[in-house]
Amino acid sequence: MKPTVPLAALALPILLSCSARAAATRVVANAVTGSRGLIYETDDDPELIRAAVPFGLKAMEALLDEHPDHVGLLTSLSSGFTQFGYAFVQADAEQADLEGQSAAARVFRERARKLFLRARDYGRRGLDVRHPGLSRKLSSARDLDPALAELKREDLPLVYWTAASWALAIAAGKEDMGLVAELPVPGALMRRALAIDEAWNDGALHEFFVPWDAAQGGAEGLRRATEHFDRAMVLSHGKRLSLIVSFAEAVLVAKQDRAEFTRLLTQVASADVESDRDHRLGNVLAKRRAKLLLAHAEELFASLWPSGQGGQT
Repeated sequence: MKPTVPLAALALPILLSCSARAAATRVVANAVTGSRGLIYETDDDPELIRAAVPFGLKAMEALLDEHPDHVGLLTSLSSGFTQFGYAFVQADAEQADLEGQSAAARVFRERARKLFLRARDYGRRGLDVRHPGLSRKLSSARDLDPALAELKREDLPLVYWTAASWALAIAAGKEDMGLVAELPVPGALMRRALAIDEAWNDGALHEFFVPWDAAQGGAEGLRRATEHFDRAMVLSHGKRLSLIVSFAEAVLVAKQDRAEFTRLLTQVASADVESDRDHRLGNVLAKRRAKLLLAHAEELFASLWPSGQGGQT
């Protein structure tokens, strides 16, 4: 098990001389970035984590001021702002949308967009530390494949969180045409990651492409999304309930397959989250999302077929 870091350790650098302080802050930075994910992911109280995460992120930003090229901090900040923005702020926006509170949804979505952009920028900084000049090449959104050819397996955490935050920022800021024009970049990053190691992080790369390909529209996009879902289920051993929720929301709603949508989300809503401690928080949040979607199924499905089962061809 990875060690946890006492909060008092974050204050230690203030008490030390300049040279000792630099060494101490690097020790703390290494420890914080090595332990944080395990602490959060195994928790079963989303509200506690929602309150705790901002403090942790700000503490890491303070450490980053001391060590601006610390890849571990840059990766953790990209990951942390992405996950916090998606799990809590974007979730608030989507719930407000479902409940018809459009003004509140816009406020939440704008905050989420800013968090995702902050995460993206930390990720790009990290990629530049590993591969100087790569961020500039990505900014052009042209000739992406040659630019990404230098990426290796050890880059995958940075690649994943940079691409995920970038895609989420675009989705949350569709009115920003400059941002929308960058849409090819996260897709190219994730395709390069998939080519490097499709099994990375228990199929997380395939999971990304479930809503991504479904959003492309048409039968072909839904077919590719389903293939990614099937592969991610194999690689994750079915442990991540978020994958099932994503498939139901992205693919089954598009296909208007209410019967399968209801079956899968009912399965998620009744799942035992205590049996898999390593994915506990994500699964608790997935259960919450499944229940919300089931409660608003009428708004998600066309009313042409009374049972909701007729929209399939």
